[in-house]
Amino acid sequence: MDLTDQLNCVITQSVQVSPIMKIIKVKPVEWKFPEFEAGQFVALGLPPNAERCEASTDEFEAPKPDRLIKRAYSIASSSTDETIEFYVTLVHSGQLTPRMFHLNIGDKIWMGKKAVGMFTLDQISPERNVILIATGTGVAPYMSMLRSNALKRTGKIVVLHGAANSWDLGYSSELKLLDTMFPNFHYYPTITEAYKEPSGWNGDTRFIGDIWESGKVEEILGFAPEPGNTEVFLCGNPRMVDGMKEMLYPLGFKDHKKKSPGEIHAEEF
Repeated sequence: MDLTDQLNCVITQSVQVSPIMKIIKVKPVEWKFPEFEAGQFVALGLPPNAERCEASTDEFEAPKPDRLIKRAYSIASSSTDETIEFYVTLVHSGQLTPRMFHLNIGDKIWMGKKAVGMFTLDQISPERNVILIATGTGVAPYMSMLRSNALKRTGKIVVLHGAANSWDLGYSSELKLLDTMFPNFHYYPTITEAYKEPSGWNGDTRFIGDIWESGKVEEILGFAPEPGNTEVFLCGNPRMVDGMKEMLYPLGFKDHKKKSPGEIHAEEF
C-alpha cells in the first residue's frame, strides 16, 4: 500500500524562524477544512519513508512501516483562514518533526479532517480577564485566538511567553504590534539564555514561575488576578504547567474540566 496516496494537503509556506523552530502553512487539496474554535488542535502525518532533515539524529524508536506517523499540533491561524498554520519545534530524535522539517513548499502532508480540543475561549464571558502563558511553540493556540476574535473581548488579555533565546520567541513582532494597537492587550516575553544574544537583551530573563511570584502580572493588569475575575491558560513545557498550577491552587484557581468548570486551562506538550 502506497501511504503517499493518503497525503491530502500541500505545504504553501515553510519558514524556519530559528534552528529548531518552523512555521508551516498547510492547504487541503480538493477538500475544505471545517470551521474550528481558536485554540483547538489537529493531527498531521507523514509516511515513515519520508526523508528526514539534516539536523536530525537517530530515531529513538523506528516508526511502523505500514502506517503514517501522526502527531497532534495546535493551530496558529485564524479560524476563518483557508490555509492552516502550525508552529513546530524540531525533536532531533523524533519520528515526525525531522520529516516535517525536510518539507518544502509544494510538498504533500496528511492532516486530520477536523480540529478538536477544549482549550478555547468560546465559553468564557468576554468581560473576564485572560492570562495566556506559554513556553516555546505553546504560543501557537494563543495566536489563533488573537487572530480570530479574542481582541474583541472587553476584559484584559496578557500573553506571557518564555523561551531560551529571543529567536525562539515566535510571533514576537506580531505580538509587540498588537501590544501597541490594543490598550487591553499586553505582551510580556522572557528568555533564559540572554548570554547567547548577539545584540544583547534588555528584557526579562527569569523563568515564568518567578515572574508570576514577583507580582509582575499583577502590575501589568493593575489588579491581583483571582478566580472571580481571571482565567489562566497554560500551554507548553509540562514542568512550567505543573509549576504554575502549584502556585495557582492556593489562590483558589481550579482546573477546568468538562463536568466541573474551573479557571485553569492547560495544554501540555
